[in-house]
This record gives sequence, structure tokens and C-alpha cells, in this order.
Amino acid sequence: MDFFWTNVWPIAIIVAQSLALMVALLLIVAYVLYADRKIWAAVQLRRGPNVVGPWGLLQSFADLLKFVLKEPVIPAGANKGVFLLAPLVTCVLALAAWAVIPVSAGWAIANINVGVLYIFAISSLMVYGVIMAGWASNSKYPFLAALRSAAQMVSYEVSIGFVIITVLMCAGSLNLTKIVEAQAGPYGLFQWYWLPLLPMFVVFFVSALAETNRPPFDLVEAESELVAGFMVEYSSTPYMLFMLGEYVAIMTMCALGTIMFLGGWLPPFPVWPLTAVPGIVWFLAKVGFLFFLIAMAKAMVPRYRYDQLMRLGWKVFLPLSIAAVVIVAAVLQLTGLAPR
Repeated sequence: MDFFWTNVWPIAIIVAQSLALMVALLLIVAYVLYADRKIWAAVQLRRGPNVVGPWGLLQSFADLLKFVLKEPVIPAGANKGVFLLAPLVTCVLALAAWAVIPVSAGWAIANINVGVLYIFAISSLMVYGVIMAGWASNSKYPFLAALRSAAQMVSYEVSIGFVIITVLMCAGSLNLTKIVEAQAGPYGLFQWYWLPLLPMFVVFFVSALAETNRPPFDLVEAESELVAGFMVEYSSTPYMLFMLGEYVAIMTMCALGTIMFLGGWLPPFPVWPLTAVPGIVWFLAKVGFLFFLIAMAKAMVPRYRYDQLMRLGWKVFLPLSIAAVVIVAAVLQLTGLAPR
């Protein structure tokens, strides 16, 4: 019995929490996809999904059923093992990043002290799924798109890394919960890091669009150039896993932006009617707001050329983020506001 309560029971609790988080995340992604299509339709004065279920609310589940029941087609010249492993790697890594994200006070599967490094490592590994898919397809077009995507993701991860450093210097911790707690104060949203680090918030938002292959930076799957990019040879469930991984990665970036710049689960002002609302509600509302901005960028901003994309990453964002690290460090040191 001692062995059960010491070893088996904690593992069972972690597994149950992980399954609950995964089910909730998949349901949220289903309706995030629905919202993405509805927002895009509204901007273009269309109706969007409105047939399956009331107001089209079950459209994502109909699409899931269609993908699952379709026959997967694997090219004859493809490396079948790597071809099928690539979407699984992409999806699993995207879901694994949520293990350390606190959705409310004390609500995290693993509240580790290096949560930021964990998420950064997971997001860096996701490029392997793209490279594996492009190479295993044994076709020039997916391989070219995979190389483009790898260069794009690596380029903007560098900028995101320096942006994160500015936040870490202000918070004094790599723990995501501590970063949220460092933004608490009597002035509410005016003490969140979006205000003093506003340029870095903008750089983070745009870099998140580029790293997750969202418009206007979806050069990897630009319709006029490479059809579906590195996914062009995929169909059925493997294709669905790639799209699922992409949307989960988008939600991860929205959650990370909420934690680092928008106060996480904290209410806009620490007064009674707002503090009575559960923290997870504020967290989900802020994540939804960031996703709305991402969806509007898809609907409104024209697509970049690839040379413009790389120039923005290396010649604008990288120098800007490095300069911000130096400036923030100098201000914290000179003002005595540096965390001890």
C-alpha cells in the first residue's frame, strides 16, 4: 500500500490531469477553428459554416469524421515510416507544450521552475516534424517548402527568444506562474508587461504569426506557389494531425503571450466584481482576444514575399530585440527595479 500511495497514485493523478487537459484543449481547438472561419467570413461578408448543427457549431466535428474515414494515400516513393511519423511528431510536441502552462493559480500539470525553457525547447523541436514530412514525401515541392519552413521558424524563434529574455529580466524568474504573479499590483492592467514592453509585445505577436505559419506569413503553404507546402502529399488523418498541431501551436503562442504580457489569469483591476470571476475565465478571455487579433491579421493583411519575410526577421526584429534586451537591462539596473 505504501508503494501504491507513494508511486502509483501520483502517476495516476498526473495521467488523469493530462487526459483532462488534452480533451479540453482539443474541444477548444475545434471551436477556435470554427471561430477562425467565422471571423474570416464576417470580414468578407460571408456566412461561414452554418449548416452542421445550430449555427454550424458542429462543423469541426463533421470535418473530423470526414478526415478519419477517408483513405490515407501514401506516395509509392515515400519513406512510409518517416512519412507517417512526421505528423505524429508535430501533433504530440504541440500538445506537450501545454504541460507547463498555468491556466489559473495552481492550475498547471507541471509547475516547473524552467517552464519558459521547456516551451522554447518544444517549439524548437517542432521544426523536425516539418523537415521529416518534406523529406519523406520524396518530392521536390514538399522538400522545398520544408526548407522554407525550417528557415522561417528558426529565424523568428531567435527574435522570440530575445523578447522572452526581456520579460524574464523584469519578472526575475523562468517559472510561468511567477511571471504572472510579478505582474500583480494595485494598478491592474497598467502593471502588466504589455505597457512597459509594448514594442516587444508587437515583435512577439508578429513573430508568433511567422513561427506558426499563419497569414500573412504562410509562405510555406501559399496556394499560388507550393499548394499545401510540405503537406502537399498528405491526406486523411495525417493531414488532420498537421493542421491540429498548427492550431494547438497557435493556442500555445496565445497562452504564452497572455502569461508574459497580459497578466495571465489576473483580472484587469483588483476590485471586487472582477476578482470574483474565476482566474481561468480571465485567462481564456485573454487567449481568445489574442487569437481574434491573429484571425483578423489573416483576413486583412496581404501575404508577404519570402525575401520580405526573412528581411523582417533578420534585419528588423533581431536588431530590435537585441537592443531591447540591452535597454531593459540598463533601465532595471539604473533604476534599482531589477528583481533580487
